[in-house]
Amino acid sequence: MEGEMSNFFKGLLFGILLRAYDYSGQIHPKALLLLYSLHMYLLLELILAFVATLARALLAIELEPQFNEPYLSTSLQDFWGRRWNLMVTSILRPTVYEPILDISRRVVDRKWAPLPAVLATFVVSALMHEIVFYHMGRMRPTWGVTCFFLLHGICLTVEIALKKAWSAGRWRLPRLVSGLLTVGFVMGTCFWLFLPQFFRFGAHVKAFEEYAALGELFRDLISPFVSRVG
Repeated sequence: MEGEMSNFFKGLLFGILLRAYDYSGQIHPKALLLLYSLHMYLLLELILAFVATLARALLAIELEPQFNEPYLSTSLQDFWGRRWNLMVTSILRPTVYEPILDISRRVVDRKWAPLPAVLATFVVSALMHEIVFYHMGRMRPTWGVTCFFLLHGICLTVEIALKKAWSAGRWRLPRLVSGLLTVGFVMGTCFWLFLPQFFRFGAHVKAFEEYAALGELFRDLISPFVSRVG
């Protein structure tokens, strides 16, 4: 029930965002970037929730959630490892992270072996995203997406190293502070490096055109039923 209410409010917020685009000419470009990022996140959440509902109703199977409230992340490790796009995480862990981890353990101390494995995972993820973006836009890459993932990979590696170095003292930032820093860093780097690449080939424009076409299709499908009721 709690998940259904959460999806209801996310759907409501998504609808409000769509209406807000009618006034995009009056909205500051930086604010539009924020709207676009929220829009993409909510769209992914709602699509995956819809697929999970269909799977539960038609196949009687329960799909694992792909997002786990990423806006509540308190560290980069928490964000990438436990909250954001968990399907990709579950794919990269056995295919990239664990093999590199096994190799690293033979070369460096076991305590530090995860660091090169984490960095290698982000390198692979960066290249995967560059391929996806090229396929979507057929434009020469500027490597901004790669820079985004490499930056996060390096920062996450440093974060893990600091945690290991300070583990004896158990010193931690307050949850509110670490949460604000984490979400701020993710959103700031996303605005700086990730979203501009997404907008280069007009992905947001294409998405709005598809929404309009989908709305027309939905209206055509339900109009006969509405006319009968009327």
